[in-house]
Amino acid sequence: MKVGLRERMTRASTYQQRRERGRAARQRTPRSSHAAWAPARERPDQVDLLEAQAKNRQPDLVQTRYARMTRSPFTFMRGAAITMAHDLAGTSNTGIQAQLCGDCHLLNFGLYASPERALLFDVNDFDETLPGPWEWDVKRLATSLVVAGRENGFDSSDRRRAAREAVRSYRQRMAEYSEMGELEVWYSRVSAEEIFDLISDSKTMKKAKKALSKARGRDSLQALSRLTTVVDGQRIIVDDPPLVVRVVEEELRTQIDNILQMYRSTLQDDRRHLLDHYRFVDVARKVVGVGSVGTRDYIVLLEGRDEDDPLFLQVKEAEASVLESFLPKSNYKNHGHRVVAGQRLMQAASDIFLGWLRGPGGRDFYWRQLRDMKGSAKVERMSAGELAGYAGICGWALARAHARSGDRVQIVAYLGKSECFDGAIADFAKAYADQIEQDHAALCAAVKSGKVAGDAGA
Repeated sequence: MKVGLRERMTRASTYQQRRERGRAARQRTPRSSHAAWAPARERPDQVDLLEAQAKNRQPDLVQTRYARMTRSPFTFMRGAAITMAHDLAGTSNTGIQAQLCGDCHLLNFGLYASPERALLFDVNDFDETLPGPWEWDVKRLATSLVVAGRENGFDSSDRRRAAREAVRSYRQRMAEYSEMGELEVWYSRVSAEEIFDLISDSKTMKKAKKALSKARGRDSLQALSRLTTVVDGQRIIVDDPPLVVRVVEEELRTQIDNILQMYRSTLQDDRRHLLDHYRFVDVARKVVGVGSVGTRDYIVLLEGRDEDDPLFLQVKEAEASVLESFLPKSNYKNHGHRVVAGQRLMQAASDIFLGWLRGPGGRDFYWRQLRDMKGSAKVERMSAGELAGYAGICGWALARAHARSGDRVQIVAYLGKSECFDGAIADFAKAYADQIEQDHAALCAAVKSGKVAGDAGA
């Protein structure tokens, strides 16, 4: 039986009741308990988990994925969301939910353009998104900072500082959001200008402004010059195997109109109208990221007024979230729809071309612009102080996303005003970073022994 809005509102908990529930969660799950990490006695072999996940991926790219993951513990972490999801499921759980990124490491945040062309900073990867315990995202973010700090050669105090800064920022920003009204939270955003306000060091400011300028130049017109050429008067995407391979199969190319129409049906009416002004030009398979390598990902070139008016769309396969083995299954029948819905819920503003479809082969996909003023941090070039500053910005963006999608009042009541939770997560991050290094070594050994194939040239 459907529940009306009035009835849902009368059932809603009061502000004070939500605070009491948040404080009560400390009794079930003390904040200090989050510091603990020890592998389960029957913890599955992590290489076996990765191999099971690879069975649904394109065989010729699986070795490319492993090659990227073996480069360093950090690239291993980026590709091994499934292993950390398994481990997080065995850790302390507050029972307080939010929409999770599901793969919340520091490189899954960045700049992008809002529909109004303002540059925003936010979470930017949602392949694993699903509702779940909010602290799982916080733990993965803090751990990624420790792992990245080790690769940059920072000492233990600097690495701990970065992890604590992410959690401190999350806690304090969440406290601010808990005092805001619903619409005020919904309309909140982390803008590039607000990030500049946090920077006092001139060298860091120079880097930030350079990154901002670079992001503004990353659009479809730039992609046109870098990814295409003209052959016999026809604009085509340039082959660069195995990373970019044009789709020349006539069967797929003849289906493109139907595929575009299926995708078009998931857009808002005004955006359908905009898409109708473009015509299909070319399509290619493209290898992206680390964790996504082996999934079916494509770039589609469309043309508007003329060839100097391009639109590049990225089409990414959406599999079941790695969290679905440990949390309730998604409410969405199409995993592309799950990704798009999660992104729209967590981000302050989202790509106007976000959409989804189920392909002719029964696989789910989501669509977005390939380049829309996107920019990411150069973590390997950061000083220890810059990493800590960046950690605080990531913690802020994550708090905003969780405040929109979860019960911010309960979360704040659980966290409290002390630094107890901050220290516990920093302890966890250090211990789990050790685990990542061990798992990375295990994968390297598996590649070396021939148990799994890794492409050294990837």
